[in-house]
Amino acid sequence: MTGAIADAGDRIGTAWDDLAAQAAEPNAFAERWFVMAGVRHLPLPAPLRLVEVWEGDALIGLLPLTVEPRYGRMPVRHVANWLHHHNFLGTPLVRRGRERDFWAAVLAELDAAAWAPGLLHLNGLVEDGPVHRGLAAATGAIGRRCDVVHRLVRAQLDAGLAPEAYYEANVRKKKRKELKRLAARLAEQGHVETRRLCDAAELMPWCEDFLALERSGWKGRAGSALGSRADTAAFFCDMLAGAHAAGRLDMLRIDLDGRAIAMLVNFLTPPGAFSFKIAFDEDHARFSPGVLVQIENLQLLVRGDIAWMDSCAAENHPMIDSLWGGRRPIVRVSVPLGGWRRRATFAIVRAAEDGWARLRRRGGR
Repeated sequence: MTGAIADAGDRIGTAWDDLAAQAAEPNAFAERWFVMAGVRHLPLPAPLRLVEVWEGDALIGLLPLTVEPRYGRMPVRHVANWLHHHNFLGTPLVRRGRERDFWAAVLAELDAAAWAPGLLHLNGLVEDGPVHRGLAAATGAIGRRCDVVHRLVRAQLDAGLAPEAYYEANVRKKKRKELKRLAARLAEQGHVETRRLCDAAELMPWCEDFLALERSGWKGRAGSALGSRADTAAFFCDMLAGAHAAGRLDMLRIDLDGRAIAMLVNFLTPPGAFSFKIAFDEDHARFSPGVLVQIENLQLLVRGDIAWMDSCAAENHPMIDSLWGGRRPIVRVSVPLGGWRRRATFAIVRAAEDGWARLRRRGGR
């Protein structure tokens, strides 16, 4: 069924939370506290629909969908999963073991929906993860394609070593020596303290500290900091409160004489985790506070319930890639929908994409 998203937090909140706890793949960005904070505070596309797949009273999966006016550079209307600028993974929550059933129901719903034009384009799936494999199985069963149309690889932190051993295995000795020297020089500037958020009473002060720290740097100058706009600041604080209430929030900071010079926001969704946002004081950039807080973040490796952490960073990020040894492929996938007109649209846009890809390859020779 397709439901309204505006009241979903109250209407299906308990079932949504249970789905998150039983999901085939954890995704903090698809959990109720994150999605609903975006619904409350951020500009929403029209239309925005929530596809809900139920089996009796059990929620099998959820997928927020919208209709996009363009497919890449082509003016082709199509159905896409809804991701806003602060959402770094598009994998829907799907109950473990029901991945194929979920996608079969979604495709049947879209095939019958007059509002669903073009094709289905899904952004931000973990390549060859259970949800991606379930989609491939569902499309294969009805003779449809499931095309990976874009791939990126971002850094991932994988458990298995103690923090110091992981650091030594992934960062060359010369770099470790330099970072140790920078940490010592920073300590000469005053009292340095590393803290993790523990007291709920500190949550909102820490939220304001992060917004101010991020706004003080290049993002503030560019107008892209969370605190640069009232709606994104409200989203951030509301979302952090929801994450904390759900037991998902992990915040880490390095203070110099009581003032934050680096802060990191993580989401813990066992067996995985997500590194959401980082901010640091550019006045102290010579001490690499962003790198130092990431080194402190390696202490997550001592937790027995976290097997990996997605960096959520851009591909080939110079700071993260030099510290984290694991890699996570993230893909965009396109699937044809039922009906001759929609199948024809899929065939045309995929032929165009393949043609452009061949031209790029020839140009790179």
